[in-house]
Amino acid sequence: MAHDHDHDHDNELDPMAARVRALETILTQKGLVEPAAIDAIVETYEHKVGPRNGARVVARAWSDPAYADWLRLDATAAIGSLGYSGRQGEHMQAVFNSADTHNLIVCTLCSCYPWAVLGLPPVWYKAPPYRSRAVIDPRGVLAEFGLTLPADKKIRVWDSTAELRYLVVPQRPSGTDGWSGDRLAALVTRDSMIGTGVALSPEAA
Repeated sequence: MAHDHDHDHDNELDPMAARVRALETILTQKGLVEPAAIDAIVETYEHKVGPRNGARVVARAWSDPAYADWLRLDATAAIGSLGYSGRQGEHMQAVFNSADTHNLIVCTLCSCYPWAVLGLPPVWYKAPPYRSRAVIDPRGVLAEFGLTLPADKKIRVWDSTAELRYLVVPQRPSGTDGWSGDRLAALVTRDSMIGTGVALSPEAA
């Protein structure tokens, strides 16, 4: 029987988001969590811990040669100088893409990932197919991400561990001379800092 009502539903949410919303509602109603605490956690991962942090690191390296040298020498300290450190980012190494080498990050044993600069890992990063095939067939994996590299370009795969995590510094796009740090950071994607993508072109930003 049809009936009228004016209250909102979560029908616009995908199934996972709807489940998360329902769980949050139940836990809040039972007094097990405070909405303010949830908001604080979301705020942290959206604005304080996430790809924006890594993008600022890359942008700084692009525009400041002395910082880029420091990042190569001691990524943990260089990244920490910008205020990004903590869980899953205690020991970092930066690897720089070049005209002849492309770097790709994977964690074959589990899903070690630099949360401090990249936020939460994407689902595919933790999936067994990526973790195994990235080592065996990196060129094929990159092609599946839409990244086809020249046949003569070397692909170097770095395997993260509980002791050491990596950050890819993609090549700086041409046509960005004189750009501000914020403008450069907007070209840096999460995938480009894992190695499954490259930085955006100025036209695509």
